[in-house]
Amino acid sequence: MKKKFFLSCLLIVMALLPAVAQIQDPVQFKTELKTISETEIQIVFTGTIDTGWHVYSTDLPSGGPISATFNTEKMEGAELVGKLTPQGKEIESFDKVFEMNLRYFEHTATFIQKLKVTSDTYLIEGYLEYGACNDENCLPPTEVPFSFSGKGNTASSVTSVTEPATKTADTTITTDSDPATTLTNDAPAVQNYWTPVIQELNAFGETTSQQDRSWIYIFFAGFVGGLLALFTPCVWPIIPMTVSFFLKRSKDKRKGIRDAWTYGASIIVIYVLLGLAITLIFGASALNALSTNAIFNIFFCLMLIVFAASFFGAFELTLPSKWSNAVDSKAEQTSGLLSIFLMAFTLSLVSFSCTGPIIGFLLVEVSTTGSVVAPAIGMLGFAIALALPFTLFAMFPSWLKSMPKSGGWMNVIKVTLGFLELAFALKFLSVADLAYGWGILDRETFLALWIVIFALLGFYLLGKIKFPHDDDEDRVGVIRFFMALISLAFAVYMIPGLWGAPLKAVSAFAPPMNTQDFNLYTNEVHAQFDDYDTGMEYAKRTGKPVMLDFTGYGCVNCRKMEASVWTDPKVNKLMTEDYVLITLFVDNKNPLPEHLKVIENGKERTLRTIGDKWSYLQRSKFGANAQPFYVLIDNEGKPLNKSYSYDEDIDKYINFLQTGLQNYKK
Repeated sequence: MKKKFFLSCLLIVMALLPAVAQIQDPVQFKTELKTISETEIQIVFTGTIDTGWHVYSTDLPSGGPISATFNTEKMEGAELVGKLTPQGKEIESFDKVFEMNLRYFEHTATFIQKLKVTSDTYLIEGYLEYGACNDENCLPPTEVPFSFSGKGNTASSVTSVTEPATKTADTTITTDSDPATTLTNDAPAVQNYWTPVIQELNAFGETTSQQDRSWIYIFFAGFVGGLLALFTPCVWPIIPMTVSFFLKRSKDKRKGIRDAWTYGASIIVIYVLLGLAITLIFGASALNALSTNAIFNIFFCLMLIVFAASFFGAFELTLPSKWSNAVDSKAEQTSGLLSIFLMAFTLSLVSFSCTGPIIGFLLVEVSTTGSVVAPAIGMLGFAIALALPFTLFAMFPSWLKSMPKSGGWMNVIKVTLGFLELAFALKFLSVADLAYGWGILDRETFLALWIVIFALLGFYLLGKIKFPHDDDEDRVGVIRFFMALISLAFAVYMIPGLWGAPLKAVSAFAPPMNTQDFNLYTNEVHAQFDDYDTGMEYAKRTGKPVMLDFTGYGCVNCRKMEASVWTDPKVNKLMTEDYVLITLFVDNKNPLPEHLKVIENGKERTLRTIGDKWSYLQRSKFGANAQPFYVLIDNEGKPLNKSYSYDEDIDKYINFLQTGLQNYKK
């Protein structure tokens, strides 16, 4: 009853506070002044970070995301000692978008700035600025203001944050009145552009951001991997022998079926335990870090090449025979459930040459989710697919007669997997190439290799190429023909990419477009204005609606949207012909001509940069603070549709634009 009452109250509060529905506050900083000696003090910033978010460290390379910085506005009787110093568990990994190594904190972050007291009394005012992102959104540069004063020989620790005592800005803005009145001296119409429209926007409803890979996706990926492993020479021939063994060793058919079920369940337990063991050994965060680490990407690349060579028939990858012999011998000496479990374990060892490459690739892929249970869920899907035929054929023995016999078709599947392993090996090599700046695998080179690989796969499926374990039969079946058709068509599809075509189907695997040396593609969308007021005045004069693009230089998903959605011809036409596109970078560090003071949520904030100004516009007018954030407004500043965040569904984006245009024409 209490739970229902609590949920009801929560829903009422959410309904009454739509203005903050999109405001995200994933990081909370506490500021503290500590005394080291009579002449030395330090300011400690301790941040608590929500799960899934991270705060960037200090001194990141130029062209990257926002670094944490210590900024002073007023300092009397003290001087800085060194730079802002990060402390705690700092994570370093290679970022594919920025093409550089980045350092950041998860869960908690601590920054310390030391100062030397040079007078009997001191006064220090300023702010810590930091950047925070998750896998979908980035917050604009965020400030943590502080103001401390004391005596050189009696300074005491202070744990609360106070606002600067001296107000020096030339203007003051409040979110309750017209914010634009203090930003410009233009015509009165400009003032309406800054009027909050949160209630009106909320009336349209908001688009939820895209979720990361779900557990269902991971399970399905594992299940597909299990099906592929099932139709390999290491597993398929074992099925009828194992089922027949369970049915014949017991006169009771029900007991035989029960043993087969136990055998299948044992396979599931073994592979799920393997997934859990991988996570326990490395840890979820370590797996995620390894997935973007240059050295380990080289290792994964070489591993997949070795697996591919094995699938092609160059050699056989097997575990030591004494392992499987020992387990098999133990299974014969025991009885009951333990015997069945050991038989399942023997299958796992014997089939390693076929299942090992598939399992290895699956674990590498699901590790990027950073979830503790992701490897176990992937292995669960893999094991269910692998165990399913053993239980089904035991329940319906007559199906064994219609079961396809072992033959050359299984080696075709194995070789096809070898080609796919080789293609994905290049993906991991590409990450390492970007990390070290070798420049040996730019976009053209990568695509050329993929074109050759999938073309060769197509010719192999047509029987034009033979490997050591292939039979001499020249006849090509219908399924094999269609597989060849798909592979060759995919190779042809990638050819225009050599001249700069975006190739959305492979954009997640190929190197970024900026590594392309020869690019004839010009269907890119560029903003007409990067200033809100100027763009709105132009829209007013031309009678067009406006699309506001709140973005950031450090926004990964903003670049994804621009590359995969904005380049669509229909989207391009709507944005360039029917709308006035205004792009506002919330992390633009160029200073404003003069600082602006704003009153927001009862607190005073200082807008120092152009990015601060646009970030404030997004929060105060639209009640949001994450990027990418797209909103359609008329030339008076009123919303025309619900806002749009990160979602690469082109049809949904076109509908978003067309709906806004229709509402504007009404």
